[in-house]
Amino acid sequence: MSPLNSLFKNAKLALNDAQTALDNLTDSAIDLTVPTVRLGVTGLARSGKTVFISALVHNLIAGGRLPLLDAAGTGRLARAYLQPQPDDDVPRFNYEQHVETLTKDRLWPESTHQISELRLTIEYESATFLNRRLGGGKLHLDIVDYPGEWLLDLALLRQDFRRFSEEALRRAKARPDLSKEFLETLARYQDKLHDEFSEGVAKELASTFTTYLSRCRDDENALSMLPPGRFLMPGDMKETPALTFAPLDLGNTQVKPKAGTLLAIMERRYEAYRKHVVRPFFKNHFARLDRQIVLVDALTAINAGPEALDDLSRALTEIMGAFRPGKSSWLFSILSRKIDRILFAATKADHLRREDHDHLEMLLKQLVEKAINHAEFSGASVETLALASVRATRQATVHHDGVETPALLGTPMPNETIGTMKFDGDEEAAIFPGDLPDDLSDLFTAEQDQDKPEEQTALKYVRFRPPKLERTAEGLTLSLPHIRLDSAMEFLLGDKLA
Repeated sequence: MSPLNSLFKNAKLALNDAQTALDNLTDSAIDLTVPTVRLGVTGLARSGKTVFISALVHNLIAGGRLPLLDAAGTGRLARAYLQPQPDDDVPRFNYEQHVETLTKDRLWPESTHQISELRLTIEYESATFLNRRLGGGKLHLDIVDYPGEWLLDLALLRQDFRRFSEEALRRAKARPDLSKEFLETLARYQDKLHDEFSEGVAKELASTFTTYLSRCRDDENALSMLPPGRFLMPGDMKETPALTFAPLDLGNTQVKPKAGTLLAIMERRYEAYRKHVVRPFFKNHFARLDRQIVLVDALTAINAGPEALDDLSRALTEIMGAFRPGKSSWLFSILSRKIDRILFAATKADHLRREDHDHLEMLLKQLVEKAINHAEFSGASVETLALASVRATRQATVHHDGVETPALLGTPMPNETIGTMKFDGDEEAAIFPGDLPDDLSDLFTAEQDQDKPEEQTALKYVRFRPPKLERTAEGLTLSLPHIRLDSAMEFLLGDKLA
């Protein structure tokens, strides 16, 4: 790189950093009148981001039962209401439609595949005498919803095209049952990497690669490490050149590809993805967050087996790296506004008996601690929690032949199955899902202990429909029931409502 080009590049980076600092300064100036907390909500596929946000907002607006949120439990919450969000260029989170789907249709809302935002204003009475004399408190809560798969793209900023290809192909070859079509397509064009570029070949490679990633994400596989994240969530970038590439088998060759060849164009499009997709997300959105919750669907990974759990652990390590990058990384320079509290929450606790909630939280704690150690994380306060944003089941006891069996009572989703039993989505059923083992390390191995078959009850977690909302004696509909949603609120917001 020439000295002039190097000077220009450094000046451009400095200008970008200055703009980010100015944006953060503007946010801080606004905070002087009404404090604002920007809460990032993310999670990998099936983790329940949409349900969490809808339930949080609904319970605050409707005055839900939130005894573990101190401001609510002590009667200091006055009211909460929605206001226009501050960022007009970001899609609004469709709260009203999602709540209607949950409460009237008793269906789970569709997942969002792009970033969205919602502003909730909370009015409260301060817990301190001096602040109460100064008047009522007010807090803007700006909720930023984004797919966890986008955080996994952070690793791409540290990888050139060769390294990306090596990592992607290593994962693909480890699962030939899922990647066979892509690997066969790749082999068919292996000797054409230095031939003139063909858009048809690029589309075929990108399509089969995307199909492979989609199969990895299916419930029966539940794999999490699936970068590039936008391949499965393209939004308005679908079929753009920046999303029309695939990893290639580059072997040991170190020769710079000739311009206009298949290899050269694939490498250029990968760089375009990093420049125009990955970097803007971290700069424009992630760098402005104050608090963060990461929702984790550990139950689906447990259903899928040890490989899915190991893959989830690796994904959490990558996600943790996004929250505390090394000082030498590009991301560190834009994170002048630090995330100071991070909550990892294992969702769908209502799919387990109450006695297993501690085991689920312990499993998540083990996964997160491993991620923290690998990412050399320090700085923010990190907690783990097992919750159900919307509680779809009730604890029950089934009496059969004089034997009492603990169970979950709820309405399974249509076509859910246990053994030969298939549910229609209308009838309520009592289900025993199985117990998590006392030794959680058993979940990470496929080996069976022949001496203890009674401790190896198959775990099978079915999906339940949202519950019918209870009504008061006066006919008023109560808010969405939950498990420990108020504990999550207290950790994320409690100090701001003191």
